[in-house]
Amino acid sequence: MVLIIVVAVLALLAGLAANRFLRPRLLSEDDDTGMGVKDLVGPLLTLTVLLLAFVLVTANGSYGKAEVASRGEARALDQLVESAEYAPAVQKGEIQADAVCYARAVREQEWPAMADGNGSSAPSVWSTDFRRVFREVEGKPVFGMLIAADNKRSDEREERLTQATASIPSAIFWFLLATLTITVIALGVCLPRRNNRGQILTLTVITALLTTTLCIIRDVDRPFGGMIEVSPTAIAEAERQATRDFLAAHPASDIPCDAKGNRRTI
Repeated sequence: MVLIIVVAVLALLAGLAANRFLRPRLLSEDDDTGMGVKDLVGPLLTLTVLLLAFVLVTANGSYGKAEVASRGEARALDQLVESAEYAPAVQKGEIQADAVCYARAVREQEWPAMADGNGSSAPSVWSTDFRRVFREVEGKPVFGMLIAADNKRSDEREERLTQATASIPSAIFWFLLATLTITVIALGVCLPRRNNRGQILTLTVITALLTTTLCIIRDVDRPFGGMIEVSPTAIAEAERQATRDFLAAHPASDIPCDAKGNRRTI
């Protein structure tokens, strides 16, 4: 994001410098004439709309899918805890405890890692433990319910991790940045050299608008990092409910993990 702002500012300065030193050699018309404010806004309006549309597509794509997957995973985990109510007491407690630890590992370890497009192996420790407990109730009516809920949780987690990676190819991003640079420099060349305060102000506003749009594209394309991010609110609520159900019959010391979802060592 810093790179975008720096390049845009340099492009603006280059355009103004070209207007000052290069334009007299290229044009022989009166120095007070040039592109007016309306002429400046018109050509860039289409580009601005296209960039904004690209942002909307990106927001409805990667960001929207990431949010849906995060909530779906939390619902599946909550359903897993509720299904455990029909399991024998020992397995019920183990599943609920594993659900608490899984949610902690996702919230405290995998969520920060997704800001850089990565995952974490910490939640997999507890999803493996789920399957170990499931084998102990195989053949019982609750077995199918637990398997269905866990498969849903696994699918939603996979989708969440997929959406954590950038969906816009680097080539497209650099193309947009190059378009911004060329457009701003070209408009700077077209400004009149004198009596141009209004045009300079308009060009500065347009540059800021295009720069902000490109920054939004960059930010939204990484739904788990930046200013516009998907927060772990849903998984935190699932953790709270799983903890409540577990503590109803067990002391807190029986939870087999610490606050970050790491397995306790004895």
